[in-house]
Amino acid sequence: MSTDSHRSNTYEVDDYVLYRDGNRFWANQPDHTFPCRVVKVWSTGHGLRYDLRRLSDWFPISKADPAYMRLLPAADAMRDIDVAALEESTALTPAAIAWVRQHYPHGLPEQLPAQP
Repeated sequence: MSTDSHRSNTYEVDDYVLYRDGNRFWANQPDHTFPCRVVKVWSTGHGLRYDLRRLSDWFPISKADPAYMRLLPAADAMRDIDVAALEESTALTPAAIAWVRQHYPHGLPEQLPAQP
């Protein structure tokens, strides 16, 4: 038996994870994988289990097996903003433009602050 099927992942409340419903996946049914947020951690005799909320509709998932979960790192969600140029004429995504407008409501400063 492969040890990959018994990978030990641990998560914390408020982590974002990608969850795969193993029953739906192995039955070849659609809609088996979706992003979720960890809302509770359970300690059982067989290890940790997690209560999740599906992000699209806040649907509860009880006692999810961590073998079917993967962390969604914040760095991945923010990568487009981290590497985007600060001009609207470039290929900024709508989320990056919204962030810039929120933090600079009166437009970008004429001169950026000096770097340390």
